[in-house]
Amino acid sequence: MKALLAYSHAVDWISDKFGRIADWMVLLSCAISAGNAFVRYGISYSSNAWLEVQWYLFAGMVMLGASYTLKRNEHVRVDLLYGSVSHTTRLWIDILGFVFFMLPAMILLTWMTWPFFMDSFIRNEGSPNAGGLMRWPVKLALPVGFALLVLQGFAELFKRIAVLRGVDMGPDAFLEYKKPEQ
Repeated sequence: MKALLAYSHAVDWISDKFGRIADWMVLLSCAISAGNAFVRYGISYSSNAWLEVQWYLFAGMVMLGASYTLKRNEHVRVDLLYGSVSHTTRLWIDILGFVFFMLPAMILLTWMTWPFFMDSFIRNEGSPNAGGLMRWPVKLALPVGFALLVLQGFAELFKRIAVLRGVDMGPDAFLEYKKPEQ
């Protein structure tokens, strides 16, 4: 169990770093968006490259920030029964969800998006828009993001198994579920 928890700790660290990158992408995207609006409406100039940078950053925010969101236990889940069952039952729901749904789907998506990226990279695919950007960097965000989710999914699975086995995870290693406030 110690090796699996060491793996979980290392993956948590990686997810934290990518989460910080995603945080900075939010700020950068907002600044570029405001700059685009000013330039477009203030001096009547527009650039497809700057518009594409915005959606590249959005893709990066989502794909690189997803594993961090999973690590923090803030991902979206169907809360019809989850919030009303015992802690042990929630752990089992999470374990079964990871094993039968999340991990197979993310492994499949990682595998399916790698050729999508590679084709774009090999062809040096560019935007069809005048002045647009290369497409392969944004396509790389897909397999990287899904692979990070696979790594974090296994880390979360190992943490939940450790909790079921009675391992003290400390206050920061496993975030308790909180019902949505809405």
